[in-house]
Amino acid sequence: MVEPAFPTVDQCASIGREKHTVVADLDGTLLCGRSSFPYFALIAFEVGGALRLLFLLLASPLVALLYYFVSESTGIQILIFAAFAGMKVADIESVARAVLPKFYASDLHPESWRVLSACGRRCVLTANPRIMVEPFLRDFLGADMVLGTEIRTYRGRATGFVSQPGVLVGKKKAAALQKAFGEEQPEIGLGDRHTDVPFMALCKEGFIVPPKPKVKPVTNDKLPKPIIFHDGRLVQKPTPLLALLIILWIPIGFPLACLRIAAGSLLPMPLVYYAFWALGVRVTVKGTPPPPAQKSIGQSGVLFICSHRTLLDPIFLSTALGRPIPAVTYSVSRLSEVISPIKTVRLSRDRATDAAMIKKLLEAGDLAICPEGTTCREPFLLRFSALFAELTDQLVPVAMVNRMSMFHGTTARGWKGMDPFYFFMNPSPAYEVTFLNKLPIDLTCTAGKTSHEVANYIQRMIAATLSYECTNFTRKDKYRALAGNDGTVAQKPKLPANKVMGC
Repeated sequence: MVEPAFPTVDQCASIGREKHTVVADLDGTLLCGRSSFPYFALIAFEVGGALRLLFLLLASPLVALLYYFVSESTGIQILIFAAFAGMKVADIESVARAVLPKFYASDLHPESWRVLSACGRRCVLTANPRIMVEPFLRDFLGADMVLGTEIRTYRGRATGFVSQPGVLVGKKKAAALQKAFGEEQPEIGLGDRHTDVPFMALCKEGFIVPPKPKVKPVTNDKLPKPIIFHDGRLVQKPTPLLALLIILWIPIGFPLACLRIAAGSLLPMPLVYYAFWALGVRVTVKGTPPPPAQKSIGQSGVLFICSHRTLLDPIFLSTALGRPIPAVTYSVSRLSEVISPIKTVRLSRDRATDAAMIKKLLEAGDLAICPEGTTCREPFLLRFSALFAELTDQLVPVAMVNRMSMFHGTTARGWKGMDPFYFFMNPSPAYEVTFLNKLPIDLTCTAGKTSHEVANYIQRMIAATLSYECTNFTRKDKYRALAGNDGTVAQKPKLPANKVMGC
């Protein structure tokens, strides 16, 4: 039982704390959830796949038994071993940087954050491995110090064991705090269980975060830092039950995804819409799409300006129109090229070359382009490249939205060839295609507008339709944040001009 000497966190004043130091636990204190299993499960799945997630799930009953009835420290040690053993340290760090912050931020405790954010110096003391929590705590919560369990490594891989002094629980937390602060006594200590009492007793004031299952996490608009970019395949935080459902669904979902992809690739495009509906893929079309270009009278094609959610955007645009629309793209995997039902042409990133190519494609008919250059999962639009606005005045903005309940159909760190499979592995994925009004001639470059003005105007149109927010972020910003590179792809040998390629 927690000692009653400590008042609850809602009684902690947050005014005038600018020069104070706060030391807080993580699970159950800074986070509403008291279990760290979902975050270990995310690492297990993202690095080791479904088999590693299954291994972790099978070990979870033993973890729970040891944690609640024998030793909290031993239970956490087994959890670390089941999730980390054999993994490359670089892969763990990558998931901690690109995947976990989104899930941690969605579970931030409002009262604990109120106190933490009010203090000038912030320290987090947790039993979780430091390697998995530090990126979120430092980059998003502004922690000055992170004290966590240290894992053992061998030749760049985690052994599954922990370094001395072991898992930071109970008196070991207090010892770590004393070692870090020396004679200095922090002003505030925040914890949520009896094993936090030893380190809280070393602070001038201690406050307990009571277990309230109905407490609502901090809303997205009040987060200390908006999460625009994040990676990972799983849409929802994998609780033990959800992890079990994922493992049971994959043997069903993968063949279903193959069937859906085959239907989209082999059937005539006018039938794809109905085939998708029969196979559980929902396609909603809004607005009035323009008719096909009439080449017999010299009419040039329409350029569809699409917001970018997955590499399947041009395919669902074609599904909505009932006819295949070629698309220009930067890079796709060879597997996506093989299974794609539409023709695409790769951009070279050379402005003159790309402009000539797009003009030639428009002379042949309609064309689709995603000027953001990369996908974004959150309700934000990245900066629109302005090149398209210089090439034609026949511009139709298209707002694309998709819904996935289990898997994300995009990745920055993984193999992009699996993107369409993961999207179609969702039980009932959905796409909404909204055709906006064709841009008036007086708002195009033909009427004297600059290409940047046109691109920004279309970005604002689509953002207003989707209730999204416009940003100036680019492809490079995304890949630097998630993958540690600028997102450039080595140019591959050019294929024949008539080669049918994926989007």
